[in-house]
Amino acid sequence: MSSRVVSSMKPATPVKKVRCAIYTRKSSEEGLEMEFNSLDAQRESCEAFVVSQKAEGWVPVADHYDDGGFSGGTLERPALKRLLADIEAGLIDVVVVYKIDRLSRSLMDFAKLVEVFDRNAVTFVSVTQSFNTTTSMGRLTLNILLSFAQFEREVIGERIRDKFAASRRKGMWMGGVPPLGYDVVARKLVVNEPEADLVRHIFDRFLKVGSATLLVKELNGAGHRTKSWTTQDGKVREGVPLTKNFLYKLLDNRVYLGEAVHKGDAHAGEHPAIIDRAVWDKVQAVKTDNAPRKRAATTRATTPAPLKGLVTCAHCGRAMTPTHTRKKGRLYRYYTCMKAINAGHDSCPVRSVAAGEIEAAVVGQVRALLRAPEIRARAERFAPTLAPADLHAALDRFEAVWDELFPAEQARILQLLVEQIRIAPDGAEIRLRAEGLASVIADITAQSTERSAA
Repeated sequence: MSSRVVSSMKPATPVKKVRCAIYTRKSSEEGLEMEFNSLDAQRESCEAFVVSQKAEGWVPVADHYDDGGFSGGTLERPALKRLLADIEAGLIDVVVVYKIDRLSRSLMDFAKLVEVFDRNAVTFVSVTQSFNTTTSMGRLTLNILLSFAQFEREVIGERIRDKFAASRRKGMWMGGVPPLGYDVVARKLVVNEPEADLVRHIFDRFLKVGSATLLVKELNGAGHRTKSWTTQDGKVREGVPLTKNFLYKLLDNRVYLGEAVHKGDAHAGEHPAIIDRAVWDKVQAVKTDNAPRKRAATTRATTPAPLKGLVTCAHCGRAMTPTHTRKKGRLYRYYTCMKAINAGHDSCPVRSVAAGEIEAAVVGQVRALLRAPEIRARAERFAPTLAPADLHAALDRFEAVWDELFPAEQARILQLLVEQIRIAPDGAEIRLRAEGLASVIADITAQSTERSAA
């Protein structure tokens, strides 16, 4: 007779592994070169906390998520972006930080992070503060503390801004790119005599020439450049050829009157003036008399330019912006290379192209694209609810529909179907794309439907 012994012991249930990602952040880069820095200290504390939860199955992931020299007031941080990507990929269960402000100092940004955590069933732990973001009380406590962290950050920002404003009212130099004519010595502006002579020359010549375009061409022809200077960390910034934009900023810079400007208010500066008040006032009067510049800006705002943002210069690689001129009361539109505008037409062999000609060529290419059999076959996939015969009929009516569209609607269609237009001295290269075809088909069919209903 045999007997059987039955054990009452059950096998131990294995502990579920909880994957923990440790995130560290430091606002400034100061001290990051040290062998053991703030990021290492944060990581060491977080790792110790994860080890203390080993019985719960907590294990650190191999990747390090460290942002050194990044503010907590923004989510634009490389390690944080990598962390969020791994969360979305399902590779992380718990995010561990030393303090909540390491993750974010903005309440709105933190709310976005918590939304990502919740969507992926990820919890958040601060090793110096007890939080459980899965409970309403934990969320309340977290939001209260985060509000104080944001308040502290805003107070610090206000203090910095107040100090900056007070320093400017005293005429102090508060950093940035030193203006042509001055050097920075012991945090103060001192006159650089050779450059100061150039600044005086620019003011005097502008009074005589009266044209920024001609003056820029003259100055560049004489070999003059913008200021060359060295940053605090020793990087050399070489001067570049002058542009009209640089020239207008120079002529508007009240630092040459010996003033320090803060938010539009001028204060007596610590530095000496380079330009006397009489010359300054004459230059401002000449600029005010150049009213065509203002009229040109107004005309550009009201004149249609459907290819704006699409046309580039093949020679310079610069954008070509809409421009115009009037002769005998007639308006002539162009797309002009930005280098030719800033440095003079002699600086670019392309210069400009007649707007009407290039726009007609592009529209012709778009019409040919919509007539192509392979594009029509692709269009059937983009509009599966539309019968092929109706779709083809709508595309056939494109030319009639195009003429009835407002300029803004025409520009939108071209922006969808045109990738880039490169203008060379001997012709133009037009690159089209079919990705925007779905939206264009919707526009065309909508226009056709409206016409049929009418």
